[in-house]
Amino acid sequence: MKQLHILILIVVIAIATSCKRKTRGQLEKELAIKTEQADLYKDQLDNLQGTNASLLDRMSELSIVSKTGAENISKSLENISQQYSFIENLSTKIQTKDSINLALVMNLKRSLNNINDEDVKVEVRGGIVNISISDKLLFNSASATINSSAESVLEKIASVINDHYELDVMVEGHTDNVPISNSKYKDNWDLSVNRATAVVRILASKYGVTPERLVAAGRGDNMPKESNDTATGRSANRRTEIIIAPKLDQFFQLLESPEFKG
Repeated sequence: MKQLHILILIVVIAIATSCKRKTRGQLEKELAIKTEQADLYKDQLDNLQGTNASLLDRMSELSIVSKTGAENISKSLENISQQYSFIENLSTKIQTKDSINLALVMNLKRSLNNINDEDVKVEVRGGIVNISISDKLLFNSASATINSSAESVLEKIASVINDHYELDVMVEGHTDNVPISNSKYKDNWDLSVNRATAVVRILASKYGVTPERLVAAGRGDNMPKESNDTATGRSANRRTEIIIAPKLDQFFQLLESPEFKG
């Protein structure tokens, strides 16, 4: 009986040892498989990490581009807003100028309603009020001395000019192309300058127009209104023009403004 127990024990131990060896073999095999899978997973993880790093770099670049783009858009919108404000302001000023011109023309025409339209013409040209006075009303032929009868016309014009202190005044003398036969003046250009100067002087000295607002210029026969080939055309070309315009420094300030420069 004791020997049977020993035999059974030996069989159990053999079986257990055999099972243990089998289990260990299986485990080693499974371990090898797991190790291989682990290596595969590691390779995949490395690839994923590399891909992730690349995506992060791209996202970073996109973020920078997006930020720069947003800043550019913001600046563009700001510039558009400034330009819109500038245009709106400019439009308001133009409307104001047009209103002033309209009032100026109406006042001049009202003041000069008793003067022949052929002798004095008031109109707006290029946004500027222009008064054209024929030479037969202001001067004798080949003379730069103002007729006393014409002083009342200049007085009325001066009165309106003085009501618009924000405007400058240029007086231009014009002639036809017939050469002057007078030892007092070298040529038509000289005559036109002296006629413009005579008008400027009387506006300032007798009718109170501020001298700083006045400019005298002579055009001679260089800017004819009509052809000099006919007596009618030459008569139209002999004239003195009084040009009433906004002060030039206002335009220079406008050109220097940041909004204009963009």
